[in-house]
Amino acid sequence: MVDLFLDRVLVENNWDQDELNTEREITGILENRILMLFFACAESQKCQEFLPALNDFFKRLKDPAYIEYPKLLALIYISLDQSEEQQEKLLKELHKRVLFLPFEDPYRKELQTMFKVKEVPTVVVLRPDGSVLSSNAVQDIFRFGCDCFRNWQESAELIERSFMLNEEFDNLNMRTATDPVRRLKYKTEDDKRKKRWWNMWGKGKGENEEEGGKDEAWDSKRKEGGKVTWRRR
Repeated sequence: MVDLFLDRVLVENNWDQDELNTEREITGILENRILMLFFACAESQKCQEFLPALNDFFKRLKDPAYIEYPKLLALIYISLDQSEEQQEKLLKELHKRVLFLPFEDPYRKELQTMFKVKEVPTVVVLRPDGSVLSSNAVQDIFRFGCDCFRNWQESAELIERSFMLNEEFDNLNMRTATDPVRRLKYKTEDDKRKKRWWNMWGKGKGENEEEGGKDEAWDSKRKEGGKVTWRRR
């Protein structure tokens, strides 16, 4: 899915309209995310009616003001406007975390053909591997709101980086999804070290007891006046 935009410039819909044009930047913002491609134009009445629902959907999943841990989701506006002024008009109504392609980029039309977009608004939903989850999720977003994302997440088998804490933990620090595996690994390694230590300690103890037994026998013979024969080892 990241490959779709690796050779392109994506622009952030913030005040500065920052451009993302390096492989590292594009990968960082799109990798391991569900991607929504929003095809629309400012002159469409249907698009204007859909915008409030889309903005509410997106901000509740991505905006830190509404959610503590933003979801693995990205939204790119693919303008089908007839002029750059029309595109800018619609961008002013979209959330500031939305990305978009510059108006002069002909790739907008290529994407329209690639995903067979025949009407606006259209929201194409892609899995992280680039396969299509939904060819048009507009009606689902209208009807189900944020519950759509949960269904997409399950279908895409997307693993969140954070998860619920176990109440029995004494230390309530956030743990990553791989933490239980690491803890099991470390526990196993600790057990191995303890086992080696006990084996070494037990072996040393046995040798000391054996030597102690020999010393006691020698002392006993000496007290009894017995003759002790020394042997060269």
